[in-house]
Amino acid sequence: MTSLSRRSFLATAAAAAFARPASGAEPQTPDQMLDDLINQNQDNGLGSGFDSASRNVRLPKSSLPTLSPSTAEATQTAIAQYEAIVAKGGWPELPAVPKMRVGGRHPAVPALRERLSASGDLDLNSGDPQVFDSYVDAAVQRFQLRHGLNADGLMRDATWRALNVPAQIRLSQLKTNVARLRSFGGNLGDRIVVANIPAAQIEAIENGIAVSRHQAMPGKPERPSPDIQSRISQIDFSPYWTVPVALIREELIARLQAESDYLARNRVRIFDAGGNEVAPARIDWSTSEAATYKFKQDPGEFNALGAIRVDFPNVHGVYMHDTPSKNLFGEDFRFAAPGSMRVQNIRELVSWILADSPGWSKAEIDETIRSGARKDATVAKSLPLYWVYVTAWATPDGVVQFRNDVYNRDGFGARTDTSRG
Repeated sequence: MTSLSRRSFLATAAAAAFARPASGAEPQTPDQMLDDLINQNQDNGLGSGFDSASRNVRLPKSSLPTLSPSTAEATQTAIAQYEAIVAKGGWPELPAVPKMRVGGRHPAVPALRERLSASGDLDLNSGDPQVFDSYVDAAVQRFQLRHGLNADGLMRDATWRALNVPAQIRLSQLKTNVARLRSFGGNLGDRIVVANIPAAQIEAIENGIAVSRHQAMPGKPERPSPDIQSRISQIDFSPYWTVPVALIREELIARLQAESDYLARNRVRIFDAGGNEVAPARIDWSTSEAATYKFKQDPGEFNALGAIRVDFPNVHGVYMHDTPSKNLFGEDFRFAAPGSMRVQNIRELVSWILADSPGWSKAEIDETIRSGARKDATVAKSLPLYWVYVTAWATPDGVVQFRNDVYNRDGFGARTDTSRG
C-alpha cells in the first residue's frame, strides 16, 4: 500500500538495466508489518503489553476484497460512524509533529493521540499521554496502512496532511464512493481481477476472497487509467512494446534531439506504414515527421513492458504489464504510467490467471520467462476484469480505508490528495 513519485516512462526505460532491487523481496502484508513491529518493540524492551494493546484496533484483513456487495454494506455502516464523528465536531487540525522515534516527547503528542483515537486507530488508555511510545507508533502505522501511505510510523508530510483532512470531507468521500460500490452489486464472477486505480492495487478474487494482492502503477493524472469492464483473454510473454503516439510527440522526439543514440541503447526500431524498417538518420527530428512512424521496442529485460503483458479487449488501447524497474513499487506516489498499468509480482498473478489453461503450469511459465521466448498464452476461460475508481470504502472487519483522489473525481479538489504539497 505504499505509493511513488511521478516520473516519465522514458526516463524509467533508460534506467531499466540497473533499476532492480537488490533483495528481490516483495512488500509485506499489513499483518506481517504489524507482527514485525511487535517483535521489534518487544526486542527493544518497550513492554510485553504491546502485543495485546496493539491488537485492540483492527488492521485490514488481506482476504477481504475491495469490490463486493459486503463492501458496499460495510461502507454504508461506516457512513453512520463518520456522521457520528462529524456530529461531535469532527477532529481538530493537528499541529505539525516532528519525525519522532519511539520514546520521544513533544507537546503535540497529546493532540496526535486524540486525533488517532477519534478515527479508531488508538486506544487513549494505552501508554503515557506525553510520549510517542510504541502504542502511538503502531497507531500511526495503522493509520498509514488505512490511507495507502508508507507504513513506517514516521510523521511525514503526507501522513500529517492525511490526518488533517476534515472528518466532513471523509464522510462525503464515503457517501460518494458507496454509490460507486453499489453499481457493482451483482454477480461479478467466481474468478475476477479488480484494479482499484486510486489505491494503486490489483486483486485476484476467487469465490469472494482476495487470494492475492499486487501493487500497481496506474496512469499519471495527465494520462489517467480509464474505468474498464472487460475480460482477460491472453497473456503475452516477452512482448514487443509499441510506443504510443502521444509519447512520441510529447517526449520521444525531444529525447532523440538530445540523445542521438537513445533508440539504439534501448533497442527501439522504427517502421513505416508498410511495415518496412526505417533508419533513424532518414528522419527529420526537427519536425513532427517522426510521429507518422511506428516505434517498437524489441523483447528483452530492457523492454518497457518487462517479461509479461496481460491483454484484454478495450477501446483505450491499455493493458497490464510487468516492468523492468521493480524498485518503483516502493516509492511514495505510484501514478507514473501513460494510461496502462504496471503490476508488481505479475508472475504470481499470471500463474493464477492461467491456472486452468493447459500447458501453462507455474513451472512452464517460469521456464518461458527464463528462456525469453516470444510466446502467447490463451486464457482457457477468459476472466472478468474491472478497473474501478474507489477512494473510500470499508470492509466487513470494520476497517475504513481512504485513498488520494488522484484524478480529482470526487469533487473535493486537493483536500483529499495528500501525496503532494
